[in-house]
Amino acid sequence: MIIILKQDMPGIGSKDDIVTVKNGYGRNFLIPKGFAILATESAKKMHSENLRQRAHKESKIKEEAEQIATQIADLKITLGAKTSSSGKIFGSVNTIQIAEALKEKGFDIDRKNINLPGDQIKEVGNYVATVKLHKEVKVDVQFEIVAE
Repeated sequence: MIIILKQDMPGIGSKDDIVTVKNGYGRNFLIPKGFAILATESAKKMHSENLRQRAHKESKIKEEAEQIATQIADLKITLGAKTSSSGKIFGSVNTIQIAEALKEKGFDIDRKNINLPGDQIKEVGNYVATVKLHKEVKVDVQFEIVAE
């Protein structure tokens, strides 16, 4: 039986793959659960058209992400934090503060797409965070933590 997968299935294939499975597995599990559809001629035509349209949209989204990445790469963010006399921060600096600083500069980036060197930063200094704008576009943002 030939089917079109609607989502990733370990051991079978990933979303939008056209695969061959045993008849019982497809008819009794994959299709009723909504994990796949039967690959008829009309379904294959719709599938190929959807893939073509999705590729066009993805290319536009990727181009926009690359433009934002070139703008963000030039930024240098400065964050203030309350510190002790030895340079240790009371609390820590995390992705929320970096996302807010980027928002002040005009870039609305979700904090979940920002990766820090380590989970939290607890000392004054210069650091680099990686921002994921698209699944293929990542940019490094330099930021400095200074004592208030």
